[in-house]
Amino acid sequence: MPDPDAVRALRDAAPSALAVLVRRYGDFAACEDAMQEALIAASAQWPVEGVPDSPRAWLVRVASRRYIDEVRSDVARRRRESLAVELEPPPAAVAAVDDTLTLFLLCCHPALARPAQLALTLRAVGGLTTAEIGRALLLPEATIAQRISRAKARIRASGEGFRMPRPADLESRLVALRHVLYLMFTEGHTASSGDELARVDLSAEAIRLTRQLLESAPDASGETTGLLALMLLTDARRAARTDPAGALVPLDEQDRSHWNRRMIEEGVALVTEVLDRAPIGPYQLQAAIAAVHDEAASTDETDWIEILGLYDLLERMAPGPMVTLGRIVALAMVQGPEAGVAALERAEASGTGAALTEHHRTWAVRAHLLERAGATDAASLAFVEAARRTLNGPEQRYLAAKAETLRAAR
Repeated sequence: MPDPDAVRALRDAAPSALAVLVRRYGDFAACEDAMQEALIAASAQWPVEGVPDSPRAWLVRVASRRYIDEVRSDVARRRRESLAVELEPPPAAVAAVDDTLTLFLLCCHPALARPAQLALTLRAVGGLTTAEIGRALLLPEATIAQRISRAKARIRASGEGFRMPRPADLESRLVALRHVLYLMFTEGHTASSGDELARVDLSAEAIRLTRQLLESAPDASGETTGLLALMLLTDARRAARTDPAGALVPLDEQDRSHWNRRMIEEGVALVTEVLDRAPIGPYQLQAAIAAVHDEAASTDETDWIEILGLYDLLERMAPGPMVTLGRIVALAMVQGPEAGVAALERAEASGTGAALTEHHRTWAVRAHLLERAGATDAASLAFVEAARRTLNGPEQRYLAAKAETLRAAR
């Protein structure tokens, strides 16, 4: 069995260690290869010898050796040994500064299109697998792998190297960075696979880095503030999302006394402040929706008309399958489940219908709406299909149990 302490130390140290290497040598692809070899060495040594006092310094030292060895090999083949001597820096202590956020910005390289920026950054710095990135972006795993491979090649061909963006380029990179942090948080909040509902370490890291971004970069758009508010307001419900056995508890059945009031108060304050001073953006709207949920005493007392209005704005500003699905839920709460089912059918028949139909959340929403409408047989079948399509254990068990309950009640 893997040593949990060693695994945790590797996850925490690897992104910032990679940042040190990229700053030092400039070749992202080669640095990432060297870091992968260092991680393999650490996974073998640390469980036996213990986690070093400074995991990041250990990874930097070992990866640097691997990198220099590879460069020396290449140089020898090309008869340029002197270049390898110049590449090797004098021994130096690894700075205590956390470079993870810097590396995120560096990965949002101008030579890459936005989809490639997202895929590369989530893989190299966020630590997500290609399968997890594919599920987050609603794309096949093979497509993500191709994007990452081509992104590395394009950066190498551009000759620009990895460096901090000029002030004029910063805002465009911040757009990509916020999207990466949002996807990291989303994967942490509800894991796309595995036997745990959430990956708390991933969502906590996304919140930490978003706080750091808000403190270190201008927020003229207000979207970084909105993103942090959204994360806090969503994560505030985490303790109530599972029961003591780890089973999923849906929103309308959660004990709201277990919600984190401190996080809710901070999130509400942030979104209230930013809506008063900045142009409205998608993350601000999502945070406002989360705030309406968090301030309500129950599902029945939730202001669903306000939520529907916010979703109408969000769908115009940043349309997408999950936004459409959220709006359908709100519409059903305002106008009834039959209206929700009809809206879902229209959405599936539209241009974005394929992405909706393939996703397990669409089938789960359909099942809940059909159950509320009294179509229990159809609801049961939809719950079965939703359970079949998700790879998250608690979600799968919850959906399968709902299907069985409806079948037993016939």
